[in-house]
Amino acid sequence: MFTGIVTAVGTVREARQNRGGLTLKLGAPYKGLKRGESLAVDGACLTVERCGKGWFQVHVVRTTLERTLFGEYARGRRVNLERALRVGDRLGGHLVQGHVDGIGEVLAVEPRADAWLIDLRVPPEVARVSMPLGSITVDGVSLTVNAVPRPGVIQLSLIPFTFRHTTLGQRQPGDGVHLEADAIGKYVDSLLRARQPD
Repeated sequence: MFTGIVTAVGTVREARQNRGGLTLKLGAPYKGLKRGESLAVDGACLTVERCGKGWFQVHVVRTTLERTLFGEYARGRRVNLERALRVGDRLGGHLVQGHVDGIGEVLAVEPRADAWLIDLRVPPEVARVSMPLGSITVDGVSLTVNAVPRPGVIQLSLIPFTFRHTTLGQRQPGDGVHLEADAIGKYVDSLLRARQPD
């Protein structure tokens, strides 16, 4: 479980096909990482297979590759990182499972006074549970839906800190991003759909 509060930005040092999946070696400033630990990498929960001073390695299985953009990652790409939530930690964002629900597309990035407005095209399963002032995770960052300008599109408002201290400040129109819809919204939607008559 995570909160969507990015605690570091890492860099892909190596990306190679391995056992039908993908092995990523990532540079990161974390101390005390252990094998078997869970980390959110651009919002996807992955397990540390190996680690050393200033780096760790994860394996991305085929099913995760099919749901994410990891297959496009190459040396030098910057990624948002978050270590798993511990009992008693502050919940500064919202409850994030580290499950990527779909890929969004950046449609527009517009500076507005002291913020940046980002319009994203989102898949139906994410759009269905996204509402103004609701929570969403974008590339591992906990954000608030600023508006829903039209069906299938949500608008985000990034404060300067988030713009500077995550990879979202680098996103441009046409870029893809990992999305995780609000967990509570997904559960409610699933329960309501199960009660609908066939």
